[in-house]
Amino acid sequence: MAGKVERIRSESGGSSAPPHLAGYRLLLAGLALALLLGILIAACVGVVPIPLRSLAQSLLGGQALNGDQHLILFTIRLPRILAAAMAGAALSVSGLLFQGLFRNPLADPYVIGSSGGALLGASFGVFILPQLSMAGFGATALLGVLGAICSISLVYMLASVNGRTPVVALLLAGFAVSTMLSYCSYFLEIMDRGYGTGMRVLSSWLHGTIAQPTWPQLAVLAAMVLVGIAASFPLTRRLNTLALGEEYAAHLGLHVQQTRIAVIVVGSLLTAAAVALGGLISFVGLIVPHMMRMILGPDHVRLLPATALAGGIFLLIADTVARTVIAPSELPVGVLTAFIGGPFFLYLLRQAKREVFA
Repeated sequence: MAGKVERIRSESGGSSAPPHLAGYRLLLAGLALALLLGILIAACVGVVPIPLRSLAQSLLGGQALNGDQHLILFTIRLPRILAAAMAGAALSVSGLLFQGLFRNPLADPYVIGSSGGALLGASFGVFILPQLSMAGFGATALLGVLGAICSISLVYMLASVNGRTPVVALLLAGFAVSTMLSYCSYFLEIMDRGYGTGMRVLSSWLHGTIAQPTWPQLAVLAAMVLVGIAASFPLTRRLNTLALGEEYAAHLGLHVQQTRIAVIVVGSLLTAAAVALGGLISFVGLIVPHMMRMILGPDHVRLLPATALAGGIFLLIADTVARTVIAPSELPVGVLTAFIGGPFFLYLLRQAKREVFA
């Protein structure tokens, strides 16, 4: 049995000395550089273009920008760019955690019902309590995050049996709760008396639109994302062990139930931050972790930083295209991620089907 465990541990990436360490570090450096270059290029692109040289001089403390350019860059464009990068990183890491927990590459950050709760909460914010505000955050973002947290808590309580939460019960409860809460939002939508204004706001949020946060709001959400990613690092080795199977993991001394709770809490925190930053953005948490797994293998220790960086790059590029492709109008970024993620999801589904029926 020990030999089998060691073999499976090796296949799951559980080794403490991963091969090709230099190449891995080079990959991380390349991703970090690509993210930095993406931020700089995205800051230059828009309805009002900003020359790269002027941008660099301004960021270094010079006065190369005129008043309008300075206002656009530091009040509108940079906060949104950073929000997109943080939302992408949060969704990708959350997806990685849930894929590791459920041992299923088709899992995503909304797999245990957060999307339905977020939609219902956002509907309350748009149609019932539009004046609600706290710490500069509007009702849609606040109640969307609260709805996501409450729905996940409800799913966990419904799935718990004698102090345990079977994976199948979590998935089924998540699907049922999310579906019911999503349809509950219809009763709030028919109360829209703003000649369709509320519906347009909710539709934009539902399809994923990166917010225009202020710097204090961005600082709060950045703290949530950083705490979530930092808390994910101790969980990576546990997920590697869990990949051996729950029985093997328990024999090796892993507290499976505690690990499951920790992953749900951290993944939910990251998902809530992403919801506050950009509404319901689909497929990012599905395709980015899987792409990194195809490149790096199944070791979650190595996957976590690469997935966070790649997620930030992916959503930053998608949001830049969304706000410029039909300028001065904008596309919801969730539309673009769906166009990219939908075919990729079908590809994963086809591969899974081949494995099952091979």
